[in-house]
Amino acid sequence: MSLLDQLLFLPERASTFAEQVDQLHYFVVLTTIVASTAVGVTALLLFVRFRQRTVGQQTVPVHPPIWLEALFVVVPLAFFLVWFGIGYRDYLLLSTPPKDAMDVYVMGKQWMWQFAYPDGPSSVEVLRVPKGRPVRLLLTSRDVIHSFYVSQFRIKQDALPGRYTQTWFTATRAGSFEVLCTEYCGVDHSIMRGEVLVLEPEEFDRWWQGQRRGLFARGDYPASREAEESSMVGQGRRLAMELGCLRCHSLDGTPHIGPSWKDLYGREEKLESGGRVKVDEAYLTRSMMDPLAEVVAGFKPVMPSFRGRVEPAQAAALVEFIKSLRSEPFAQELPRGER
Repeated sequence: MSLLDQLLFLPERASTFAEQVDQLHYFVVLTTIVASTAVGVTALLLFVRFRQRTVGQQTVPVHPPIWLEALFVVVPLAFFLVWFGIGYRDYLLLSTPPKDAMDVYVMGKQWMWQFAYPDGPSSVEVLRVPKGRPVRLLLTSRDVIHSFYVSQFRIKQDALPGRYTQTWFTATRAGSFEVLCTEYCGVDHSIMRGEVLVLEPEEFDRWWQGQRRGLFARGDYPASREAEESSMVGQGRRLAMELGCLRCHSLDGTPHIGPSWKDLYGREEKLESGGRVKVDEAYLTRSMMDPLAEVVAGFKPVMPSFRGRVEPAQAAALVEFIKSLRSEPFAQELPRGER
């Protein structure tokens, strides 16, 4: 660790994104220290230079030139704009996961973290990922606002009830990294912890294959239906039938009371309000919970809200089912060993 890391009490970096966050951190902190020191020293010099020497003495008026006043405005503004530019670049990077990222659904609830792989097992408080591969986290909450934070990865993202947010990371070293909730969520907020277990790619492959064999042995994957290879896809199909979704949404591209689910994911839809929206996990979840907020053009606002009727895990399963209904295979790669 560098001297700055030690002075600022920064934990060791363990993701590709951590270096960029720390560089911005150094820049802001060092600039602030230099500017604060300059202001403090200048103030002390002015106290000495213009101190009152006799009773009733008048301070000599100071009329700075225009260029000096402009300098005092332009220089701080330039630094703030540089900070903004670097931060905005990093924000775009963090909000745009790679197309080959491995998806993991994360649900926070008082007071634990639950993880679910779209085509694999689920776990409580322990997330296993391979080193060197992008992982996209799709976060939601079952009750109140939580915040998923891994200090070594330099990632922090709120988990909100009734909707999905996302973040991503690529771990650069194997090991165990603590997950904290950094949004006060109740009396046991301080013990809401989890673990990201980063494994070497070969070790992750062995674990993944073992979990898959266990799922098939328990019958969680219907071997007779290749279309339901994913457990979440199978759950989503069943939920769609049980909740009556298929009475309004077709699966073959035919327009019905609502938009067809075939090839819906990833598409850009025009709204009745005149705007446009990209159909991703967040939009699909919002459309279940508040369907009248963003009505697709050409369809009547008749869909009822499923807020309170569908749990976050069920919403995730429905989203995965919709994502599976594509004319061409989904571009996302499977974990190593499943390709």
